Amino acid sequence: MPTATSLLAFLAMSAVLIAIPGPSVLFVIGRALAHGRRTALLSVLGNTVGAYLLAVAVAFGVGAIVAKSAIVFAVLKYAGAAYLVYLGVTAWRKRRELAWGTQDKPTHRVLWDGFAVGITNPKTAVFFAAVLPQFASREAGAVPLQLLLLGSVFCALALVMDSTWGLIAAGAREWFGRSERRMALVGGAGGLAMIGLGVTVAVTGRKD
Repeated sequence: MPTATSLLAFLAMSAVLIAIPGPSVLFVIGRALAHGRRTALLSVLGNTVGAYLLAVAVAFGVGAIVAKSAIVFAVLKYAGAAYLVYLGVTAWRKRRELAWGTQDKPTHRVLWDGFAVGITNPKTAVFFAAVLPQFASREAGAVPLQLLLLGSVFCALALVMDSTWGLIAAGAREWFGRSERRMALVGGAGGLAMIGLGVTVAVTGRKD
């Protein structure tokens, strides 16, 4: 198992990384503004499951392929970006329905949306592939299990912190919900946020 010192160092690094608003946080905020607390929290859960599967892939060597292959990285990157834009366009088109409560999606669909964004996040895969191994103790053996533990720590922390962002955004949405016009505006803002995030993911990062 990782040493206590390594585990605490990894926890601190993860907390700093997660605390800085990135794709996952902006995705959750956009979902909270467009659909509310339930969708935001379920999106966080689905996103976390997707991220953890990336940790599993890294633990068993698959993550190195993403880190080293420009083609695989690009496929993940553009698939995730396209799905974010799709979700954003859908939220924008249906923004006027929000005041009437017609956007309460089935639980499995909301979880799938979050999962799809989490599993196609190449930045998470590269972070896991590059950082997790540095905190594993090869002398202690069972390196894959150590990597799974570190991935679990990261995902648990992300679950708590991303949920907090979602609850804050959902609280703001409830205030806007007192007016149908304001609700349509905030729903549209959530959709635009996800579209913008998708475009940002597509045009930034590795070009090799």
